[in-house]
Amino acid sequence: MAPTPPTDAELDTMIRARLASLGIDLDQLPPGTAADPETGSPGRDSVLASLRAFVRGTVGTLAAYQLPAPPGTDPATAKALSQQPAPMLYPSISTEWRRA
Repeated sequence: MAPTPPTDAELDTMIRARLASLGIDLDQLPPGTAADPETGSPGRDSVLASLRAFVRGTVGTLAAYQLPAPPGTDPATAKALSQQPAPMLYPSISTEWRRA
């Protein structure tokens, strides 16, 4: 059974929670869709509509992405290879703090 897409209200709740965890409060924006004439800030409803469109159109695509496996790789192993962490420019930064 295919998953049910989230409603606008569910997406709004998720978006507000994610932004709140970063310290961003959408209630500081002017209500509605019209921009504030003094500051140029977009309206709260237009920001939420834009973020909902982004989540619906981009997040699923990014979540489904798999790194390509090297040529000649067994298809059974290709999925496991795509789950490995991406190579890092400076791996010592992420590994040194984990040493006991």
